[in-house]
Amino acid sequence: MLKSKQLLQQFSKGCSKTAGRLFLREYAKYTPTNFKLKRALVVTKLSRYEFEQLRHPELSPDQLQQKLRDRGTDVEMVLHLHKVHKDFERRVVQSFQDVGCEVKLSSRLEFRSSLSKDVMSWADVIVPVGGDGTFLLSAGRASPLFALSQQKTPIVGFNSDPLHSEGRLMLPKHYSDNPADAVSRIKSGDFKWMHRSRVRTTMLGSNGKIPEPTDLFRHTEVKMEQVSTAPEMMDQDMAYKYKAKMKRVLPYLALNEVFIGEHLSARVSHLQLVLDHQDMVNKTKCSGLCVSTGTGSTSWHTSINRITSRDVDDLLRSLPNGNSKNVMMMRQNAEEIAQRYNQGLLFAPDDPRLCYSIREQICVGVWPSPKTFKERDFVQTVFVKSHCIDANLVIDGSISFPFNDGAKALLEVHPEDALLTIALD
Repeated sequence: MLKSKQLLQQFSKGCSKTAGRLFLREYAKYTPTNFKLKRALVVTKLSRYEFEQLRHPELSPDQLQQKLRDRGTDVEMVLHLHKVHKDFERRVVQSFQDVGCEVKLSSRLEFRSSLSKDVMSWADVIVPVGGDGTFLLSAGRASPLFALSQQKTPIVGFNSDPLHSEGRLMLPKHYSDNPADAVSRIKSGDFKWMHRSRVRTTMLGSNGKIPEPTDLFRHTEVKMEQVSTAPEMMDQDMAYKYKAKMKRVLPYLALNEVFIGEHLSARVSHLQLVLDHQDMVNKTKCSGLCVSTGTGSTSWHTSINRITSRDVDDLLRSLPNGNSKNVMMMRQNAEEIAQRYNQGLLFAPDDPRLCYSIREQICVGVWPSPKTFKERDFVQTVFVKSHCIDANLVIDGSISFPFNDGAKALLEVHPEDALLTIALD
């Protein structure tokens, strides 16, 4: 995590004077010693068993379990994990109540099915209990663009099953053994703030309209509730550069990444990119574009770009002196080399930069154009124009917008969009 002074300096560079003053005022307001914990909104994940109950509401518990067994599901494990999660959920709620905190409990499904603006403004802290997916959902609802409010409601997450879930966005796993200790420290102000940068997506076009989004978390394509952000006229220079008259900011901020690509994964995605408002238009054919934050660098960003010890070994063996003593010694350390490389892919959650990655870029004939176009790099902004047939722009693997031929989007980081989270060591 960047030091607070460095963070404020970097954020202030991207702010207008008014926005900078508002950010500093909000930052000062939320120092740990000033934080008053009175009301907690606990957002709990949907267990696999609860999900199956929702899919088959007509079945009794015995009938449902038999159906799962007929499918080949390990029912005993499903029930065990459900019990583990619900027991931990009760412990978290009790921990907040024990320090005099009023608690409201919302399941992930209930929380997602409505705007929850009233309860969002009611809460002093949002507490996702589950895994990273529940945290991402809570973060999306804590967006000032989504809630249409400048109130910053901090988030702190608890991993309900650290044996089966990595939970990188949650508190360290030892707090899953003793959530009361974490709550006590939060109540007393014994914690640090972490500001996590998020991606703001702005659609560019001729009329300011945006397509209707789809919720991907329900395992079916259910239309999302409509949240309005007003269309704006673009300034003359930007309008000329990107051949668009209007812009409209999407109400959903990406904590991990924005992905753009064809809906059918076997189909090639054809995209144009402009980096940092440069004059160069980069053309690529690939399996999609992933634009990641520092928070997301531990997730899909690393999965796309990581190498294995086999990759290192193959590369070293391909050298002209691949059988030399020095190279043979390096090959013995292939695993360590791969781990160091993969660790270098990560960057800080409060880093104001974005890192784009081109998945499986076609590098044959005229592609990419220009040939010097890097398949991964750090940038401040990314402009994307689609030449796809049936593509989507997906925010945190959750909210999907159609993004077909001619669609345009600008991806960037705004300091006032940063997610405020509670960090404990």
